[in-house]
Amino acid sequence: MHYAFSSRTDTGRARANNEDALLIDEAHALAILADGMGGYNAGEVAAGMAVASIGTSLGHWLASAVPETPASAIRQAMADSVSEANRAILAVAQARPAYQGMGTTLVLAVFRDDRLFLGHIGDSRAYRWRGQQLEQLTRDHSLLQAQLDAGLLTPAEAAASTQRNFITRALGIEPRVDLELHEHRVAAGDCLLLCSDGLTDMLADTQIAAALARQPGLARRGTDLVAAANAAGGRDNITVLLAEALGVVRSDAQQTHAAKGEPQPCPD
Repeated sequence: MHYAFSSRTDTGRARANNEDALLIDEAHALAILADGMGGYNAGEVAAGMAVASIGTSLGHWLASAVPETPASAIRQAMADSVSEANRAILAVAQARPAYQGMGTTLVLAVFRDDRLFLGHIGDSRAYRWRGQQLEQLTRDHSLLQAQLDAGLLTPAEAAASTQRNFITRALGIEPRVDLELHEHRVAAGDCLLLCSDGLTDMLADTQIAAALARQPGLARRGTDLVAAANAAGGRDNITVLLAEALGVVRSDAQQTHAAKGEPQPCPD
């Protein structure tokens, strides 16, 4: 499976600086998004450290991984790279008083052929756009989500809640971090959206779906989503990262066989 990537980040209308960070490693089909928290620009530091550390360590691991690498090994590599970043952020926070208490959310995607390995911490999200339908693939690690799960709030009450930004899991806060991991099959035409809560706090899922439906290209979709979030108030930094599955790219050998009308090797 071949993938195309695009991203857009914006400070929004209320913040002076951007504490979101992202990284796209097209060569290894790796996408990372982080939304930092903490005063004195500490959130910006935490988010930047997270994407840089994970991008380097996981990117190196993916570069050496063979196509037959089992899913369990990929998930372990993702968890290991996140744990390494967590330790680094925590160490800086403990060494510098101005950065004490800094942390970041995280959403991380690794594409391997027709499989998506998705990890997240906090309330940055991943959605899948397939067949004109939007599906949220991650579940927020937040007080609000916990109240919804417990039946203490209705969806309508949750939408109006003032406790939307109380997260229950973050990177760089505790010595150990729990990365929630899931695996999904990818179909040609799927579009994955990673985003910070600067998007989802401003737009309902129906509005996100409408923006994706209006625009056919990744870059235009990203621009439209950010513009819509700003038009709705832009109360936080807004970051979107989009990945689209363009279809299967056949090997040179398969193309040669096909041109000659010969049977093609079955894909793994």
